[in-house]
Amino acid sequence: MNTEEKFHLITRNLQEVLGEDKLKEILKEKDLRIYWGTATTGKPHVAYFVPMSKIADFLKAGCEVTILFADLHAYLDNMKAPWDLLELRTKYYEQVIKAMLESIGVPLEKLKFVRGTDFQLSREYTLDVYKLSSSVTQHDAKKAGAEVVKQVDHPLLSGLLYPGLQALDEEYLKVDAQFGGVDQRKIFTFAEKYLPSIGYTKRIHLMNPMVPGLTGGKMSSSEEESKIDLLDKKEDLKKKLKKAFCEPGNVENNGVLSFVKYVLFPLHSEFVIRRDPKFGGDKTYTVFEELEKDFAEQQVHPGDLKSSVEVSLNKLLDPIRKKFENPELIKLTESAYPDLVKQKAAPKGNPKTADNDDIVPSRLDIRIGKVISVEKHPDANSLFVEKIDVGEPEPRTVVSGLVDYISAEDLQDRLVVLLCNLKPQKMRGIESQAMLLCASKDMNGKKVEPLNPPEGSAPGDHVFVEGYEDGKPDEELKPKKKVFEKLQVDFHISDGCIAQWKERNIMTKLGQITCKSLKGGNIS
Repeated sequence: MNTEEKFHLITRNLQEVLGEDKLKEILKEKDLRIYWGTATTGKPHVAYFVPMSKIADFLKAGCEVTILFADLHAYLDNMKAPWDLLELRTKYYEQVIKAMLESIGVPLEKLKFVRGTDFQLSREYTLDVYKLSSSVTQHDAKKAGAEVVKQVDHPLLSGLLYPGLQALDEEYLKVDAQFGGVDQRKIFTFAEKYLPSIGYTKRIHLMNPMVPGLTGGKMSSSEEESKIDLLDKKEDLKKKLKKAFCEPGNVENNGVLSFVKYVLFPLHSEFVIRRDPKFGGDKTYTVFEELEKDFAEQQVHPGDLKSSVEVSLNKLLDPIRKKFENPELIKLTESAYPDLVKQKAAPKGNPKTADNDDIVPSRLDIRIGKVISVEKHPDANSLFVEKIDVGEPEPRTVVSGLVDYISAEDLQDRLVVLLCNLKPQKMRGIESQAMLLCASKDMNGKKVEPLNPPEGSAPGDHVFVEGYEDGKPDEELKPKKKVFEKLQVDFHISDGCIAQWKERNIMTKLGQITCKSLKGGNIS
C-alpha cells in the first residue's frame, strides 16, 4: 500500500484532521503510531462501532494502534465512575471492547491495550501534571473540557485536571496522533497549545463525526432511548429501532442512516435493503451516497431501512451477546453497573440508592405550574416576583433570579416546573414559596432556560423521576438534611435536551421534561 492509499484509509469518513501535512510526512517515513482512549464510565453502546471501524482502517493502513482504558479520567469527570467501581468498570470495558473488535474481524494481537492508572500515577507523570498546571489558566482548562467533562454550577478541581491529563497521555503513550470524536476538539487544540510549553511535541489529531442517536441527538450512555446497548436482546433492539427517528426523505440527524454510513459500509463495503418483492425486492448498494439519495427521494422506506439495519446489527451483536452469556461476565456486568441492575429488577415503586437509603428523588414535590403574573422585585434588580398556579386554591409566590436571562413577557402565562416542598424563604423581604427549575450552562457567559413541561400539561401535574413514580414526597424538606442539594448533583440535561436524574428521565404522565437547547447543562 502506497502513502496516498494509507492516507486515504486513515482519513476516510473523518470530520476533521488537525496536522494533515505532518501526517503525510510521517507516512512517507514510517507507519503512524496512534491511540484512541475511552473513559470507563457508562456502558458502551452500538455507536462505539464507529471508532472500532476506524481502528480497523488504521490497522489496514499499517498503523501501530494503542487503546487506552482511561480509568482515572472516568473518576475525574465528576466521579462518573465511583472509585469503588473503577476497577470493575475498567474490566467490563476491556471485555466488551475486545468483543466488539473481534465481532468485526479485528485481530487483537495487532493492538496494544493500556490502562490509564498503569502510567498516570508514576512520579514522572505526576511531576508533568504539576508543570502543566503551572502554565494552564483556569479559563483554558474549563473551556477545553466543556464538551466532554460534565458541566456543573460548581465544578470540581478534578474536571479542570482532565484535559491536561489527556494531553500528557499523548507523550507517555509515545504516539504521533490521537483519535477521537469531534466533541474532543477543544481538548485536542488545548494539547497542541500546551504540550510544547513543557517541552513536548505537538501531535496530529483525527476526529470522527458524532453519530446521531435514535432520538436524533447524540447517542449517549446516559439517555436510554437514544442508544442500543451492546447486550440488548433482539426483541429490545427491534423495539428501539421501530421507535427510532427516521422521517421519510429526511437525511439530517438520522441515526439509522448514519449507522449505515459510518459502521456498516466501512466494514462490509456494501449494504442490502431487504424488502418485499412487491415493493421492488432486495437492493444492494455499494456506494453510501446512492442509498442516501434514494432515501431522500423516498425510494427507500424507513421501515425497510430499519429492518435491514436490524439484520446487520444483530450479526455484529450476536458474538458479543454469546460471549457475555459466560457466568463470570454476567457477574462482572452486574457488579460494574449495580444501579442498572436494580433499575431493571424494580422499575416501579420507590427504589433506594446504594449510598444513602434516604436520599431518593421521590422525596421532592415537583409540580407543573402556570405563571399568572410577573413583576420586578421592588428591592432587587436581578429578581422577579411571580404568582404561579400549582393546582392549589391560591397561587404561590415565587422569587427567582431570572431577570438577566429571560424577559417578563416570556415568563407570563408560561407553564413551568416547580420544586414545591422547600422551606419557604424570604428573599429581600418577600417570601418565596417554591423554586422555579431551570436548565443552565456556561457558554461564553451563563445561559439559562426554564424547563419545559410536555404538551397538554396542567398546573398541579405531578413530576417524577422514572422508577420513582409512587414514592411519597416530604411535607417539607429540612434545610439541614440538604436532600435537594444532594440529589441535584445528579440532575442534568441529556444530549437530547431531556431533563434527567442520573440515567433516568424526569417526566409527567404525559411525557418527558425538556429544555429548549442547553444540551449537557445543569438543573437548578
